[in-house]
Amino acid sequence: MTNNSNSEPWDEIVVPKNSLLKLNLKEVWKYKDLLTLFVKRDIVAQYKQTVLGPLWYFIQPLLTTIMFTIVFGKIANISTDDLPHTIFYMAGVVNWAYFADCLNKTATTFKDNQQIFGKVYFPRLIVPLSIVTSHLLKYGIQFVLFLGFYIYFILIGANIHPNEMALLFPVLVLMLAGLGLGFGLIITSYTTKYRDLVFLLSFGVQLAMYATPVIIPLSKLEPKYQRLMELNPMTSIIETFRYGFLGQGTFSWGALAYTGIFTIVLVLAGIVIFNKTEKNFMDTV
Repeated sequence: MTNNSNSEPWDEIVVPKNSLLKLNLKEVWKYKDLLTLFVKRDIVAQYKQTVLGPLWYFIQPLLTTIMFTIVFGKIANISTDDLPHTIFYMAGVVNWAYFADCLNKTATTFKDNQQIFGKVYFPRLIVPLSIVTSHLLKYGIQFVLFLGFYIYFILIGANIHPNEMALLFPVLVLMLAGLGLGFGLIITSYTTKYRDLVFLLSFGVQLAMYATPVIIPLSKLEPKYQRLMELNPMTSIIETFRYGFLGQGTFSWGALAYTGIFTIVLVLAGIVIFNKTEKNFMDTV
């Protein structure tokens, strides 16, 4: 028999989660250094071996805004609530891009990290949190680009009238991150069994943009279509952002509260499904 009297105690004992809703935030905080490493990895790997590198942070929203301005603003002549086309579209593009980036990358967490997950233990929630955090840096850079155009149009006397609702900006960012994280956790959990969801994801995100007031302001839609678009939790975020910074748009505390409640429920549901899937995903991935 082996004598265990001189054996050293374990530094950590890994046990199954007893509750699906157990967030283990203390454990996540314990691995904060690993979270930082994953954030750095995501930032470096995204544009590694590209010629322009981080400049793509500026180029992507700028090209999208120019395309929307030409196609929807000039050719289709779609109303932008009397705002300059460039700043109107950029306000929607920058916010939608952060949500879409978080969703698309989080939705492939299990598939992209299966080799790491199969070799070493750490809180799996670290990976989707690192994705949301790393893309927050990209969002910050693109927001600076937005501010550059914003200041320019104010200086030339454009119809821009910021108000106190712009102070809700941090809350809007948290909601964007929560929606991207929540939807991503749910989708990545189901892609371990249903790989088709990966192919549907990018197509679905593109379609969802047209169900959000990124291109057409909510105020210009017929009442029945307004009600349908208001069911989209992203609608109140973009409308509040425009209303606070640009002084045009539709603002409602009720709509914002709906998005807040929706986000909280979505994140909790995503964590429940994610926790359930991580127990045996290596058998199906």
